[in-house]
Amino acid sequence: MKISIIVAKAKNNVIGKDNQLIWKLSSDLKFFKQITSGHHIIMGRKTYESVGKPLPNRTSLVITRNQDFTLPEGHHVFHSLQDAIKYCIGKHLDQVFIIGGAEIYNQAMDMADELLVTEVDAAPDGDVYFPEIKKEDWKKTSSEKHKRDEKNEYNFEFVTYKKIRP
Repeated sequence: MKISIIVAKAKNNVIGKDNQLIWKLSSDLKFFKQITSGHHIIMGRKTYESVGKPLPNRTSLVITRNQDFTLPEGHHVFHSLQDAIKYCIGKHLDQVFIIGGAEIYNQAMDMADELLVTEVDAAPDGDVYFPEIKKEDWKKTSSEKHKRDEKNEYNFEFVTYKKIRP
């Protein structure tokens, strides 16, 4: 099973502030929807709460320490990232997406096979950061640059990194 991390991050690795996205990038939201539709998505509770509900045509797996946290039928709560991954392996999924937030990204970096990163040409203030992408661990395999326009607040680039396996 391929484990993919998907994220939009600024040049300073900021990914959010006050549990919200910090830019308007319509193309990134469309990319996210296109890539994750039909798949299981793993996220932390705060990320789930910022989204507000399960995303259409995806199965939400939410990681929380809260033993009383519940989700609508068809979506699942786990108390560790490892348990969520084991569940996906048991379902014989081809791919699963890690969609945030910072704590889940940090835990997932070592187990991920690829990073799908929207690199935003900005350095905003924030309170949530993506971990550093270490050049010795990851190889850039593709990139696609986009200019800002009426629907995208900043220049940005879709970049795919593959894990370098020893």
